[in-house]
Amino acid sequence: MGYAATTMPDPMNEDALQKELDAFDRDPKQEMGRLPAKHDDAGNVLATPFTAFSPADRRDGSFAVHRDAIRKSFSTVVDGVYVSLEDNIPGKAPIEAGDRPESLVEELKFVDLAAMDKAGLRKAALPARSQPWSDDYWAIYLGCLGKRYADPEFPDSDDWQDNRNYIRKHPAHKIASAGGDAVDLLSPSEKYDLLVGDDADLTAAMWAEGESYYRASGEVESWMGICHGWAPASYMLPRPKKPVTVPAASGTTKLTFYPADIKALASLLWASANTITKFIGGRSNDKDPATDENGRVISAKAFDTNPGTWHLAIVNQLGAAGRSLVIDATYDYEVWNQPVAAYEYRYFNPQTMKLVKTREDATVARDHYTRDRFKKYRSRDAASYVGVIMQVRYMVETDPEQRDGDKPSDDAANRVVYKYDLELNAQDRIIGGEWFTGKCHPDFLWTPPPDARAISPAEPMATGPWDAASALPPSWRHAGATAANRGMPLAKIVEALIRLSEQ
Repeated sequence: MGYAATTMPDPMNEDALQKELDAFDRDPKQEMGRLPAKHDDAGNVLATPFTAFSPADRRDGSFAVHRDAIRKSFSTVVDGVYVSLEDNIPGKAPIEAGDRPESLVEELKFVDLAAMDKAGLRKAALPARSQPWSDDYWAIYLGCLGKRYADPEFPDSDDWQDNRNYIRKHPAHKIASAGGDAVDLLSPSEKYDLLVGDDADLTAAMWAEGESYYRASGEVESWMGICHGWAPASYMLPRPKKPVTVPAASGTTKLTFYPADIKALASLLWASANTITKFIGGRSNDKDPATDENGRVISAKAFDTNPGTWHLAIVNQLGAAGRSLVIDATYDYEVWNQPVAAYEYRYFNPQTMKLVKTREDATVARDHYTRDRFKKYRSRDAASYVGVIMQVRYMVETDPEQRDGDKPSDDAANRVVYKYDLELNAQDRIIGGEWFTGKCHPDFLWTPPPDARAISPAEPMATGPWDAASALPPSWRHAGATAANRGMPLAKIVEALIRLSEQ
């Protein structure tokens, strides 16, 4: 994914941060409406961060509506009942009361800043072996997993029909019959179909999804893809490390699945399987939410995840438990289902708006907080306030390539800084807070439970082992084809390819 970048100071540089705090002090509304700068791992500011949304979607706020459509498909369990966010079940509205960190993290071990400081949790990073891996979002207008990303002749056109016509003129079965190097250039779904055999048609399912949109409106929007599958797959499944060569169902053709091919199948599996999701945050499709005189979003739904919830969630999930989570910021069109890899934070005093070294110096008693711009929104139980500036490192999409290996240094990541204060009760527990970055902050946070597995309904059909030196056993082929005809790969095949890539 390309972007323009210019070298800038470290976003956590004291001088730069203090300038931003001073700017907020002078004109909070202007500062609250400013998009925070994004940086890559080299410290370059991203002048035009990658986004899957069109300029029109960004101008009129339609990206918020598009994201809401994806969120509706998320599922969870409420009082023992399996529901999705689009369900309207009386008495069961999990998203309405979804701003509790207990709804996301497995164990809320740390609930106050003093304990976090003592445990050394002011910063945390997942080790390289556990870092979520980058992948493409496999846009539907390019055929999703039907995209022949390694084929230099593939149109890669903005028009879905151009891409589809190319595949029709150069069908996979003819390329496979002819053999040779061209087989290596087939798409991930075409390789899957050849692996499984004649009854499999995962590629047809990939192109059919785009065709339905194309017939309805004459286009396939660029944002449509499977980033909601890549994000959890990137840390729920191991990294595919090297190419895997296995026999096709014919027994004669050899198929090489590169790490990018295996990642694609893993992302599609997690995008299409009905998996339980733990989440916090609100669902809102408000394109332009109203704000008050300070630039604070007024609507409770559009306000999204409370800073207190955010802080408790990321410190307990990433810092204490060592697990990633997925962030989505509705009103920041660039962040869209990105797995988090690291965070670090420091303090400022919300009364003086000055950076400070310690939590004690950052704490302001309620009676002494005379310059509180968000006073009317505060909890009655708040006894004191602490200012926090947090930098978050999250993984971003990369273009797929046929590489002989895949490692953490091949991933791409962005960094962004969020500013907020935390409300503490009389026992110094975090109970809430206010964003100092208006519309641009972590919104909907989610993750599968640690023991979750994405599977297709056809998994039980695949019996016995596969030694990978031979073609898939008949039961695996039947199961793989059944899953493919539902638009998803067989989990046993995907997981087997990952194991082989690790050897």
